[in-house]
Amino acid sequence: MTDQSPGATPSVGVVGLGNIGGAIAANLAADGLTPFVFDADPQRVRAIVDARPTVSVADLAAVAEVTITSLPTPAVVDAVAAEWAAAAPAGAVLVDLSTNLPDGNRRLAEELAATGHHFVEAPLTGGAVGAQNRSLVFMVGGDDDAVARVTPVLDRLGRATFRLGPVGSGTTMKLVNSLLAFASTWSSLEALSLATAAGIDLRTAVEVVRTGGASNFYIDRVVDGIDTRNRPVQFALELAAKDARLMGEVAAASDVPAPIAAALADVLGDAVARGMGSRDWSDLVVAAEARSGRPLRLGPERSDEEDR
Repeated sequence: MTDQSPGATPSVGVVGLGNIGGAIAANLAADGLTPFVFDADPQRVRAIVDARPTVSVADLAAVAEVTITSLPTPAVVDAVAAEWAAAAPAGAVLVDLSTNLPDGNRRLAEELAATGHHFVEAPLTGGAVGAQNRSLVFMVGGDDDAVARVTPVLDRLGRATFRLGPVGSGTTMKLVNSLLAFASTWSSLEALSLATAAGIDLRTAVEVVRTGGASNFYIDRVVDGIDTRNRPVQFALELAAKDARLMGEVAAASDVPAPIAAALADVLGDAVARGMGSRDWSDLVVAAEARSGRPLRLGPERSDEEDR
């Protein structure tokens, strides 16, 4: 008999073995949980050592008590959920890590409840590196019993799990977090473009902002890597553009004015239109350079003697 007591770890499947899902599956396998795994790309399935490969979503759904999905778009989530529900036993839980609309997730939860299943949303922050290092932060929405069943799994995979409320609240919180992260990044790039246009040394501008107290996570921790371009893709700009559009839709549905979200959707849409959709989020600096016509480079760090 399966142990469903609080704190017990259920049998787990992972559908979608990209940067996030693949790392999650690998960590579960490293813990000796032997997860069931599926991806449309067979090479990704073979890459997960000590996992149990399956040949379809339905094959996986039939044997896993908890199925984690990490997928690119709401449409793909819906398609996978339908196939999963047709094969999963009554009482099984689908946990989606993707970024979706709250209304879409609420609808999906209702559809799965009608077939005797449970749905938990657990969008995250931390990216591929966070997934590899178990430092993800999960923003969870769902019914108490279902959330209690999946929490032991999520706790293995991240550094914090926040229960926000019913389905819809976790996704809303993810979009709130993304709005702040995207806005901090783009406002920093825009401000540094203005400084560069005025002939101000970029590294000096960064130090002024850090010292003056108007800093943010991008200036504090990310800008030092601004000179590195074309990194391996961990979070594609086209996915960021999709998330920005979702921010605007949530704002409209909530009757909350969100001009910054609208501006970010325009900025990221422009980056995709420039052919940068498949590039990593860190290359948003290239989009900033294209729009301003100004190079954004810190260059080598100067010594104290050079400053004098």
